[in-house]
Amino acid sequence: MDCLGQALGTFLAEIGRGMCRSTYSRAIYAIRFKSNINALKDALNGLIEVQNKVNKDLKILEIKGKSLHVQLRRWLRDVEEIVSEANSMQERRVSCAPSLKCRLSKKLVVILEKVKRLEKQGVELLDIVSVEGKSELVEKILGPSIPDQTTVSEMLAKVLSCLKSDNVQKIGVWGMGGVGKTTLVRELNNKLWKEAATQPFGMVIWATVSKEFEVGRVQKQIADRLEMEIKLGENEEKLARRIHGRLEKVSSFLLILDDVWKPIDLDKLGIPQTDGHNCSKIVLTSRFLEVCQSIKTDIDFRVDCLCEEEAWELFCQNAGEVTRSDCVRPIAKKVSRECGGLPLAIITVGMAMRGKKMVKLWKHALKELRSSVPYVKSIEEKIYQPLKLSYDLLEPKMKSCLLFCALFPEDYSIAIAELVRYWIAEGFIDETQNHGYLMNQGITLVENLKDSCLLEEGARDDTVKMHDVVRDFAIWVMSSSQDDSHSLVMSGIGLHEFPLEKFLPSIRRVSLMNNKLKKLPDQVVECVELSVLLLQGNFHLEALPVGFLLSFPALRILNLSGTRISSLPLSLSELHELRSLILRDCYYLEEVPSLEGLTKMQVLDLCATRIRELPIGLETLNSLRLLDLSRTHHLESIPAGIIQHLSSLEVLDMTLSHFHWGVQGQTQEGQATLEDIACLHRLSVLSIRVVCVPPLSPEYSCWIEKLKKFQLFIGPTANSLPSRHDKRRVTISSLNVSEAFIGWLLVNTTSLVMNHCWGLNEMLENLVIDSTSSFNVLRSLTVDSFGGSIRPAGGCVAQLDLLPNLEELHMRRVNLETIRELVGHLGLRFQTLKHLEVSRCSRLKCLLSLGNFICFQPNLQEIHVSFCDKLQELFDYSPGEISASTEPLVPALRIIKLTNLPRLNRLCSQKGSWGSLEHVEVIRCNLLKNLPISSSNAHRVKEVRGERHWWNNLSWDDNTTREALQPRFVPADGNILTGSL
Repeated sequence: MDCLGQALGTFLAEIGRGMCRSTYSRAIYAIRFKSNINALKDALNGLIEVQNKVNKDLKILEIKGKSLHVQLRRWLRDVEEIVSEANSMQERRVSCAPSLKCRLSKKLVVILEKVKRLEKQGVELLDIVSVEGKSELVEKILGPSIPDQTTVSEMLAKVLSCLKSDNVQKIGVWGMGGVGKTTLVRELNNKLWKEAATQPFGMVIWATVSKEFEVGRVQKQIADRLEMEIKLGENEEKLARRIHGRLEKVSSFLLILDDVWKPIDLDKLGIPQTDGHNCSKIVLTSRFLEVCQSIKTDIDFRVDCLCEEEAWELFCQNAGEVTRSDCVRPIAKKVSRECGGLPLAIITVGMAMRGKKMVKLWKHALKELRSSVPYVKSIEEKIYQPLKLSYDLLEPKMKSCLLFCALFPEDYSIAIAELVRYWIAEGFIDETQNHGYLMNQGITLVENLKDSCLLEEGARDDTVKMHDVVRDFAIWVMSSSQDDSHSLVMSGIGLHEFPLEKFLPSIRRVSLMNNKLKKLPDQVVECVELSVLLLQGNFHLEALPVGFLLSFPALRILNLSGTRISSLPLSLSELHELRSLILRDCYYLEEVPSLEGLTKMQVLDLCATRIRELPIGLETLNSLRLLDLSRTHHLESIPAGIIQHLSSLEVLDMTLSHFHWGVQGQTQEGQATLEDIACLHRLSVLSIRVVCVPPLSPEYSCWIEKLKKFQLFIGPTANSLPSRHDKRRVTISSLNVSEAFIGWLLVNTTSLVMNHCWGLNEMLENLVIDSTSSFNVLRSLTVDSFGGSIRPAGGCVAQLDLLPNLEELHMRRVNLETIRELVGHLGLRFQTLKHLEVSRCSRLKCLLSLGNFICFQPNLQEIHVSFCDKLQELFDYSPGEISASTEPLVPALRIIKLTNLPRLNRLCSQKGSWGSLEHVEVIRCNLLKNLPISSSNAHRVKEVRGERHWWNNLSWDDNTTREALQPRFVPADGNILTGSL
């Protein structure tokens, strides 16, 4: 009994303890229930915040016509489910019994963990999507930023505040020229760019309107921003409808229209009405309040000049340390005050006085500012006086160069090379030096004017333009002056009638370019001082009357480019002072009169004209430096002895001309040969077509070596696309080159193209046998359409790498099994190769077999392979030579594009990731199942492009890599992946 009682006591005690533990657990869960509810509420707030950001990024991607990938959609779906479940849980807690609270508390913990995990996943997704989305949301606009100025910062804050207001859709920013309106809205745009993740707009669009408003030009800027292709022949009305349709799909947009001079019809541009359109906004800048009001702005901000203190700070920033001098500082403050607080004037004058320590210079500057007669009233009065000081401080040569830039239309990007040639023809630059030296001198002058804030970067590379205020000032100087700068500027204003009444005897330069003139008068008032006449871009102009040119006996520059004239009058020969005659793109011009007597001519541009023969008297142009005969598709004859008389010729451009130069004894008798060109001792730039490969001779070798730049297109159909290394290019096409030796050419050639040639192996044998050293200059090699195997006929093998500095290799329609065949024959090692392109090589099985000489490609950055039906892999290790290298195969490879390779099943027999890959494109390569990408380098990849079915069938070492790349996959049709994982 005692034993039984003891056992029963033990059993009851255990039950009691169990009941206590259960009761204790229920008590704990009940106590924690409230804290878990609060924690869940906080976690949900964080998750919903991330959810809102993800939804916003979805809108960003949809603007470009792309859809969100499945991973984001799945995440959003999971979030909706967990939020619904959590809300249900919070509702049940109100009326539930204590026993139920215990069970709910356990479930709360599970839900809370899910919420936190989803929030973490959402943040990671945002990081991935930001690579695609946020960079497209706002584009940064380059230019100077606003210094730390209270007035401007406050105005910027006001504009930003209005952008957030539901009651404001259209904002006007107005003020005088040069006061900083563009700078203000550029700062606004760039602030939104910096805050792309939080700013309220689905798209920010910037368009520059300019004084001469053209609907099509502004539409093009908007269309380009929306990545819309402008269709050939599409009129402004149709384009407006397409722009309107695209913007209607944008959740909200901000359109910034900069530099508007006259009322603008937004409907003609295709801009939807902003009132009620998803909080979209428009910001417009203009010099005139009425222009802002013409689009019914809700609020207008006037940008005023800086206060004296801020103006002084800006002046000191530009004038430099000299303003700290006790002697200079008091006068510099007065100079700054005379600028009237106009930022453009302050910057210009400050830069002009930068580093000038002599007090006399500062006193003189102050006197000039104070004593200047008010040139014009109102706005111009405050702009021109400070600008005139900066202008007066320029050397006479730079003054002339600056004023010449104002002959071009407003916002016109001037090609620097064209501008410098004008300056040379006008005598602003010393004419005695060679062409290369003069061009460098001109470029230096351009940079000096840019440094003085009088010129700025153009819209394209190697161009400049004038700020509109500076241009207005320059035109005022030229139009009001009675000295050698007196000019008439009416360029790009839509002029239909010739302004005969404005031609005065004192005029030195006239620009009527880019207008709609249809005819010219037979004679105008005799302008004996006129040196420049710019008529280019008047497409409707069909004739040049005989008496017209007789009015300008001192003319030095005549530009008729882009007109419809078919001939020139005989009076042209009376322009004995003419330096530059530019007839580029006069597609109807067939006849040019005798040039005999125009002995001072330096530039003759006949590009894209219909001339069949050279003008009579060309051989008398002893001063001619540049002769442009490019795209003269009808030029049939150049008589022997003409060109060789052009003793000053430095540039001869006959790119895509119909005429082919021959060699002595191998061309029609009486026609010019290369021997004529060899006589041009000052020639430095040459582009011509040649009948055959010139034979090796000291005469040829000497003048080729002296050329700084040349392009020789050898053969009846020679032509090729440009490459990165065309400074000295030789293209050989449709020729039997079996007996040709090109070694003497390769010594000075940076790019060689062999196209549709036969006898190539014999030529290579000659090259290998006769070459005593490598061709160190050659950077690019292209072999196109060669049916045989590239194998020297005699089996010769180069003893050294003939092309040790080769950076580009293009092989198209060549009978090779592997590029390595070039290694044994030409000794190529490809150690400097950066760009490799192979296309339509029907026998190619392996792109490059790696062996003893080639173990890896240290500098290869791009690979493009297409339409090679038998290609099975890119890189293979030759059996028996070396084993797979432990070194990275292509450590620098960034871009790989593979197209139409039906048998390609792997990229390399050596497995591993290619650490520098950024762009991958695989189109119609269905057997390729693996990419050299792993979790270690997936973050570097910016884009993977291919068909959806190919992407879905890829194999991965781990799912992490696939998930990381999923947002960056772009299907071949250009849409973001929407299929399932």
